[in-house]
Amino acid sequence: MSDLVMGADGLARCGWGARTPEYALYHDDEWGKPVRGDDPLFEKICLEAFQSGLSWLTILRKREAFRVAFDRFHIETVAKYREADVDRLLGDAGIVRNRAKIEAAIRNARAALDLPDGLATLLWSFAPPPRAKRPRSFAEVPAFTPESTAMAKALKKHGFRFVGPTTAYALMQATGMVDDHLAGCHASVP
Repeated sequence: MSDLVMGADGLARCGWGARTPEYALYHDDEWGKPVRGDDPLFEKICLEAFQSGLSWLTILRKREAFRVAFDRFHIETVAKYREADVDRLLGDAGIVRNRAKIEAAIRNARAALDLPDGLATLLWSFAPPPRAKRPRSFAEVPAFTPESTAMAKALKKHGFRFVGPTTAYALMQATGMVDDHLAGCHASVP
């Protein structure tokens, strides 16, 4: 995979964003765009956790099933889930059926409800200042940063699970807290 590739549509993309149609849509329309609401950020945390050990493409292809199974990731609703909901989710072939990750999503919803200023305020407090310029290659893109390490530590302190520094950095990339689109990529981040 090249770091930057020219798509059939004539647009330069980060190499991973041109591998499949699903990746191209996600790359062009979502990845790196700021996400500010508590429920949308909760969805991103959950999906990043479910992705752990899997391909992001697997999650993208199952995302709508996840949204249905987890009541559109409405924090207050998911926080009320009980053992019967865990059993229901474990039986749902449309999602990743991993008990630890399902239970973490429910625990994370409860933890999010307990945040005094909300999830968005906490997460965005770790956003670093914007870079002066975009990275030229994936070699310049870190797996985690001091900010993502601090975010993961704060989330764990509040009772969140499946939120290590690498997952926190992926969340930062996905939600526009950092812009890791490569120099020359057509995707613009507002």
